[in-house]
Amino acid sequence: MGQPVREYLLTLCVTAAVTYLLTGPVRKFAIAAGAMPEIRARDVHREPTPRLGGIAMFGGLCAGLLVASHLTNLKSVFENSNEPRALLSGAALIWILGVLDDKWGVDALVKLGGQMIAAGVMVLQGLTILWIPIPGVGTVSLTPMQGTLLTVALVVITINAVNFVDGLDGLASGMVCIAAAAFFMYAYRMWFGYGIEAAAPATLFSVVLMGMCLGFLPHNMHPARIFMGDSGSMLIGLVMAAGAVSVTGQVDPDLLNLKAGGLREATHAMVPVYIPLLLPLTVIAVPVADLILAIVRRTWQGQSPFAADRGHLHHRLLEIGHSHSRAVLIMYFWSALIAFGAVAYSANNASMWIVLGIVLLSAVGLVLLLLPRFTPRAPRWAEWMVPPRYRRVVRTAVAPVAVAGVEGDAPEEAREPIPAGIHGATAIGDRSRFVDRRRAGSHH
Repeated sequence: MGQPVREYLLTLCVTAAVTYLLTGPVRKFAIAAGAMPEIRARDVHREPTPRLGGIAMFGGLCAGLLVASHLTNLKSVFENSNEPRALLSGAALIWILGVLDDKWGVDALVKLGGQMIAAGVMVLQGLTILWIPIPGVGTVSLTPMQGTLLTVALVVITINAVNFVDGLDGLASGMVCIAAAAFFMYAYRMWFGYGIEAAAPATLFSVVLMGMCLGFLPHNMHPARIFMGDSGSMLIGLVMAAGAVSVTGQVDPDLLNLKAGGLREATHAMVPVYIPLLLPLTVIAVPVADLILAIVRRTWQGQSPFAADRGHLHHRLLEIGHSHSRAVLIMYFWSALIAFGAVAYSANNASMWIVLGIVLLSAVGLVLLLLPRFTPRAPRWAEWMVPPRYRRVVRTAVAPVAVAGVEGDAPEEAREPIPAGIHGATAIGDRSRFVDRRRAGSHH
């Protein structure tokens, strides 16, 4: 067991290091190329920030696959399967499409068509769903047309789910990294625990995906110095979908039945696939839920499903009073709970302790969600010892101004309160980054 783990760890470190080292030069290139779109109404950040972070992530992907192809245990994945090449081909297409969108902007329908083409390229090279396990029915073999349509649908849904959740600094890369870690545990157990070689590509994909996200996160944590853009969000979404297609559609449940030692054990091992039949929908349930809610909300309002708005889950966390960093951590918490809970349940779904642990952690998550509603207020004599959001009175940022021709202190209703900043109670609302010296200083 030690040798494959060391090789996976080496692949992870190389991917993360290359991504991290490339992100700095990519940021300078993005600034020089003008890939810094104006701030939109739905954006949370207050300053134009360069995009094109996906360029560095794609470099990390290529480096990780290149290193893995020369390692003793992992090179068999490239020799026995065409899936790594299929992944690289589809990733290159979706990456190019994302770079064009980050720089010049691409119509939503054109992006959808490009996503379908990238998925089709992977299908043509063998990365497709061959069969699916259905509870109560068993293993259902798919025709080539059915497998192609299901694979394309899964890839497109996963890409857009990750793209939708990319709204706060470090949110998408962190959530996908958590999902990839849980996915690695599941796929590695399938491959090394049961000796199913068909699960090896998915294990490699999840390790490379973790490296891409970990290498980019230091540059993307709040306050972000660079955004991954669509070139990054669509890329990591496609890699995630490729791993899910590989382990869901390529691993024969009958072989798992033989390796696991019986039908009951095989059923337990495939539980994450049964909920709800496709593993990525349990691993990235939070962004998928955000995607579904966004489509329903926009359609109900008579808008296009692709129309951008400020109704995503992370926007709502900010609106109810969470700070930027706390909102990101809460999304991390729910992603980890769902992903690792599904993996733990698949390993031993007969244990009530796992179910009770998931329920208890869910209750903790609900308390964290509602925390701003129960924010305590410090006594007036202790306000100087606590952060501003716990004080009863919000101090003003403007200097005294003349009211009705009289200079001096303005009345209370004439003062403009400071909207809470990124680290305050909410990140929504206008925020002046620099003090107006003409108002704060002497009159000229």
